[in-house]
Amino acid sequence: MSIPSKQHAKRVGVAGSVAIFCVLFAAGCALAADRASEQKREGSQSLPKAGVTNKTDTGKSLFDGKKLTGWKATDFAGRGEVSVKDGKIILESGSMTGITWTNANDLPRMNYEISLEAMRVEGGDFFCGLTFPVGKDPCSLIVGGWGGGVVGLSSLDSQDAANNETTRYMTFQNGRWYLIRLRVTEAKIEAWIDADKVVDVTTADKTISVRIEMEESKPLGIASWSTTAALRNLQLRRLQP
Repeated sequence: MSIPSKQHAKRVGVAGSVAIFCVLFAAGCALAADRASEQKREGSQSLPKAGVTNKTDTGKSLFDGKKLTGWKATDFAGRGEVSVKDGKIILESGSMTGITWTNANDLPRMNYEISLEAMRVEGGDFFCGLTFPVGKDPCSLIVGGWGGGVVGLSSLDSQDAANNETTRYMTFQNGRWYLIRLRVTEAKIEAWIDADKVVDVTTADKTISVRIEMEESKPLGIASWSTTAALRNLQLRRLQP
C-alpha cells in the first residue's frame, strides 16, 4: 500500500472542507426558505379574509381636534363658553356648560361603546356628565358630581347618581386626564374610569331617565357643572348583539 503524498492529502482536505461547506450552506438555505414560507403562512392567516368582518367595528372619532363638527353648544341657561383649543374641547365654567351631538339618526341606541378623555381644569364639581341613549330612554353618567366625588348613573328608578346602586365616591385631581369608557348592551350599562370598573348594572325591570337639567343633552351630550372641563379623543364603537 502506497503512502499518499503531502500534496494529495492537502487536496483531499480542501475538497472535504468544500464539500462540508456546501452541505452546510444548502442546509442553511433550506432552513431560511422554510422560515420564510412559515412566516408567509402566518402572515396570511392573520389577515382577515375578504368579506369577513369583526364582531365589533373599529370605531369612529367624534371629534377631529379642530372643530366642533357634529356638535353644538348645549342650550343650558347660564352656560359658559364652548371652544376648541390645542386639540381639546373646552367647556368654560357656568351653571352648566356642554355640547350635544346633532346627528341623532347616525347614533346607535343600543350595543355600543363611547370613550373619551376628560379633565377637570378648574372648579369642584362634575367635569363629565355624559348623557347617552339606552334604547328609547336617555341616561347620564356623572363623573365628579355632588361636590366633586360622586360617580354614578342618573337616573335609575328615578334615583339620581348620588342615591342609587351605582353611587360611588372617588377623588379626582384638577389638571389630570381621566379615560372614561361607557358600554350599553341589551342587558347592562357598564362604565370604566381608567382601568377601574365603576358601573356594572343590569337594566332589566329598571326605569331609566335623566334629571331635568340634562334634558338639553339628549340624545348624546357631555356637560360640566360650575366647572371648567376639557375633553379629547371622543370615540364611538358599535357592538354586535
